[in-house]
Amino acid sequence: MTSGTAQGEMIDLLVVGGGINGAGIARDAAGRGLSVLLVEQDDLAGHTSSASTKLIHGGLRYLEYGEFRLVREALIERERLWKMAPHIIWPLRFVLPQTHSPRPAWLVRAGLFLYDHLGGRDELPGTKTVRLDRTPYGAGLSAGGRGFVYSDCWVEDSRLVVLNALDAAERGATILTRTRLVAAAREAQGWAATIADAAGERQVRARALVNAAGPWVAEVIGQVAGAKSERGVRLIKGSHVVVPRLYEGDHAFMLQNADRRIVFAIPYEGRFTLLGTTDQPWDGAPAKAAIDADETAYILETANRYFTRRLRPEDVVWSYAGIRPLYDDRKGSASAVTRDYVLDLDGGHGKAPMLSIFGGKITTYRKLAEHALGELARFLPNVGPAWTAGAPLPGGAMPGGDFARFLAGIEAERPNFPPALLRRLARAYGTRVTEILGPAASPDALGADLGGGLHEAEIDYLVRAEWARTAEDILFRRSKLGLHVPAETASRIDALLAARTDLSRSAAA
Repeated sequence: MTSGTAQGEMIDLLVVGGGINGAGIARDAAGRGLSVLLVEQDDLAGHTSSASTKLIHGGLRYLEYGEFRLVREALIERERLWKMAPHIIWPLRFVLPQTHSPRPAWLVRAGLFLYDHLGGRDELPGTKTVRLDRTPYGAGLSAGGRGFVYSDCWVEDSRLVVLNALDAAERGATILTRTRLVAAAREAQGWAATIADAAGERQVRARALVNAAGPWVAEVIGQVAGAKSERGVRLIKGSHVVVPRLYEGDHAFMLQNADRRIVFAIPYEGRFTLLGTTDQPWDGAPAKAAIDADETAYILETANRYFTRRLRPEDVVWSYAGIRPLYDDRKGSASAVTRDYVLDLDGGHGKAPMLSIFGGKITTYRKLAEHALGELARFLPNVGPAWTAGAPLPGGAMPGGDFARFLAGIEAERPNFPPALLRRLARAYGTRVTEILGPAASPDALGADLGGGLHEAEIDYLVRAEWARTAEDILFRRSKLGLHVPAETASRIDALLAARTDLSRSAAA
């Protein structure tokens, strides 16, 4: 879904990068009445924004590094985002065992007290102290003892990106995936930029340029004639593994290591546990990131220290790695590098503005976008007021934000559908689920099932409305069905998409 931008027309904002920051800025700007073009060289959330730990959180461990401003802002945003998108964000209780902890219990409890009271906690339950051998929270652990239980939220990270892009498009923005910035230069009224896709190059003109390219932020600065920045980016690789489920219960664990780093263990896709993350300096190409043997060993050794089930490398059913483009604050340790964001404005004195984004985290993307529009407002005509706080994302406008009640209504309306299928669709699309289900009274009316309950009607919707172009887009970003479907499903999807592309070309000829 895109809106058109005529060649040669001056637009207000050219956004480079289709991760969470770029999509969030495009949404905010379009909602303020600005004309927006977003270009992404690959798929939306194709890299860093789909390789996170899937958390909306304040960042408990950032308190240890004195990141009080960042933690407070993130804590305020935590419940705000949950209310904006209750289908893809929901509360999650975290268990923090003191077994093997390098931090004394009094220090951990003090940090959790700050976490509960820095701001933003309204509906989420507060921290409590537990004996892990006397509560279900200790299920699967190899030792009991004292622990703490606190709250944060889970998010379907790549869907959060897509929903921001979808909302931006519905407010008039143009979203172009598989399209890259080739070059840009200042001219009298703004920017003259060259963008390219599979069909070739074309020129666009914009009053302002936003560099939200994530790990490629420095590369984009190099493609812009006369651009400069005194800011530096530090690339840090974070890797995760997915293993068969380690314990019963819907809670997560925060596991402490002797080196003061932490590993999360989180329920994942029903049958699995997600383990991560690592913090490793990265010097290679961002798109080539993959977990290495040492990272896998570190994560599995941590899990084996805490859980009764012993893990081996062959137990890993899936892994992923992403490159975090953190602002270089010259800290020695990769784990200590700030997760805060820095907005670098190159403009003023008659120069068209370029705003480059360094750092940031998923939880603060909305606030980052608001700050970015504040920086650019003086360069752009008729910028509307801030509006995104509390504005639901597509599919999120449920009465009271009550997902359970919404799901119950869908199940009552579709008694011939498997509840597991309805739940998955409702979680992914929220109130937009009817755009896939239509008048269907049973799954048979949704077309062929390509595996795991993925029907042709859902694929059609993802291609039509959510910029999906490949099986990978569908199976591992728009969903995580890749963990559940037969091996041949990916090739069947790609064949279906290719046939429909050929059919569209024939119809247009």
